[in-house]
Amino acid sequence: MTGLVRPAGGEVFYDGRPFWAAEDDDRVAIQRRLGILFQSGALWSSLTLGENVGLPLGQYTTLAPGEIGALVSLKLSLVGLKGFDDFYPSEISGGMKKRAGLARAIALDPDILFFDEPSAGLDPISSKRLDDLILELRDALGATIIVVTHELASIFAIADNAVFLDAETHTAIARGNPRQLLRDSDSPKVREFLRRGEPPGKGDAP
Repeated sequence: MTGLVRPAGGEVFYDGRPFWAAEDDDRVAIQRRLGILFQSGALWSSLTLGENVGLPLGQYTTLAPGEIGALVSLKLSLVGLKGFDDFYPSEISGGMKKRAGLARAIALDPDILFFDEPSAGLDPISSKRLDDLILELRDALGATIIVVTHELASIFAIADNAVFLDAETHTAIARGNPRQLLRDSDSPKVREFLRRGEPPGKGDAP
């Protein structure tokens, strides 16, 4: 979906435009609308947080250094890292690295934000805070959020539309609101997966 790997079959469409069939320049223009938070954060270890966040702004805009610095501080503030511009990735916690990666992902004000297992490696409290932050940014930016995750708490907290991929058949076996699928899905695999995330004493209807 993000253009990192060409699909074995089918096509990806953005606003009705085929992504992989597009000319190179058109495909790059579509990718500029996307922001990605990689599972590890994928920060450059030799750059400060401010330099990491400012990298796409320096590469893809004509903003002056002072304007980039102001935007970097704003993006870091939005993810709860105000004042951490001059810190290096090695000087902050895992949860802070995820948030710094998120600040970089929103640097160019994307229309669509992709998250690859955002809660991986985080403790439950940090995971909950990141889920809350994702929802806050979704509302503030008006962006579409796409999350790849196995974390049931995050699925129920974030998703209003979920696609379940089956490892055996390599196909999507269900799609819809996860709470509704917990009640109504005709797939035993989907129900079994989602029931692991039921709040205690709630039965089959969260």
